[in-house]
Amino acid sequence: MKKRSLQGIGYAGCSTMLLLAGLGQAQTLPDSGPPGVAKLENLQKELAEQARQLEQMKRALAEQEATIRELRSVMTNDSLARKRGGQRTGGDVATNAAAAGAGASATQINNTVQQGMQAQQDAPPQAVQPGGQGSAQGAQAGESLAGPAVEEPVGRPPESDGRPPEIAPIFDQPGVLTPQGKIVLEPSFQYGYSSNNRVALVGYSVIPAVLIGLIDVREVKTTTYLGALALRYGITKRLEIEAKVPYVHTSGQTVSREVFTGTAFDNVFNASGSGLGDVEATLRYQLNYGNEKMPYFIGWFRYKSNTGKDPFEVVTDCVTRCVSNTTGTGLPLGMPTGTGFQAVQPGVTWLLPTDPAVFFGTFSYLHNFARDNISRTVLNGEKEFLGKISPGDIFQFNFGMGLSLNEHASFSIGYDQSIIWPTKLNGQTIPGSVKITQGTLLVGYSYRFNQRYTLNLSVGAGLTRDTPDLTVTMRLPITF
Repeated sequence: MKKRSLQGIGYAGCSTMLLLAGLGQAQTLPDSGPPGVAKLENLQKELAEQARQLEQMKRALAEQEATIRELRSVMTNDSLARKRGGQRTGGDVATNAAAAGAGASATQINNTVQQGMQAQQDAPPQAVQPGGQGSAQGAQAGESLAGPAVEEPVGRPPESDGRPPEIAPIFDQPGVLTPQGKIVLEPSFQYGYSSNNRVALVGYSVIPAVLIGLIDVREVKTTTYLGALALRYGITKRLEIEAKVPYVHTSGQTVSREVFTGTAFDNVFNASGSGLGDVEATLRYQLNYGNEKMPYFIGWFRYKSNTGKDPFEVVTDCVTRCVSNTTGTGLPLGMPTGTGFQAVQPGVTWLLPTDPAVFFGTFSYLHNFARDNISRTVLNGEKEFLGKISPGDIFQFNFGMGLSLNEHASFSIGYDQSIIWPTKLNGQTIPGSVKITQGTLLVGYSYRFNQRYTLNLSVGAGLTRDTPDLTVTMRLPITF
């Protein structure tokens, strides 16, 4: 359509050229010689030729006006916006200016044609000189109005910086890297709640309906408050480093009956613990520049320390190693703030933008390093030697979808699953330790106040009995 408009403007320029040439010819008179019959006949022929040219100019003018009407009816702002993907650029202004110029040219041609016809009727016949200054000026005017008839795209998409699209984070590992030279300080807070029931039968059955012995029924409720401060720095456009320091407060309530006592009443055992958690460090690198057909891949490597208070440092109410009492609950009298083992976790995160949604996910494998010569603390400060403990490794994967609601708000939903292998003691699987599967359904919201502050909120619901029932996480990344 833009090409046709340029051709129409070119026709206007050619018409102007022909009119100027005719006027120049009409204004040239012979310097000497009496007018004769032959010369009058020649002038009449030239007038007839000029009249024919004027008729051609009128037809060109009518075609030009029809083209302008078609441009005004078709080249609207909505059609241009759809062609450019909804963005208004300088091409919009240029097209409107071209249409306006075409209208002005048509009006000027119409006025000039009428003036030329009036001049031919009033002025005496004059000789014609081939070519003239008017022709050159008309040709130049036609070239300046029409220009080269080259079809060009309307508008231009914004330049991409090669970074993955931003989404509302619902998993531990973010998908968007920190820009080069920027620092992101992210305070976060997480609330977790879990409950678990256990029934233990100690005895023997005379018949299938009669049990002689003890029944241990336990209901454990655990509440965890986790505050953390993460610091990320963009080393390059595709590389960032992160350090995270957590502070943990855990409280647990156990409703149980002491084993081997035969009591008929339930007791509540409370335990809590607060302190520094396991400090982490992560390195992330963007492997490629993705698009709508190829996902963005981000490889990362995380190291987790054992700076928190481990479970073996917590005093345990013993079952068989008590000095003043040969029985006990076997429950810890305090709560740990760390796992007690160092670990490394490599992983890959992928993001696939498909307007208007973004699909993302992660695959990772966490390896816990075994510890030797471990002892746990029982009552009166005594130690019970355990030996070498090897925690089970964890294979984790998750996937989700992010949707941008507007320029400030976004929404994400996803699923996270972890498979935990059994724990071994001195090379043998601990009795009662089995492979555990944890599944969590996550929903997240994100609101961007400005270029510096963004608020992220996610809610997780456990789908298996071994998963925390509820987790609520709030993050506030601040960019410097």
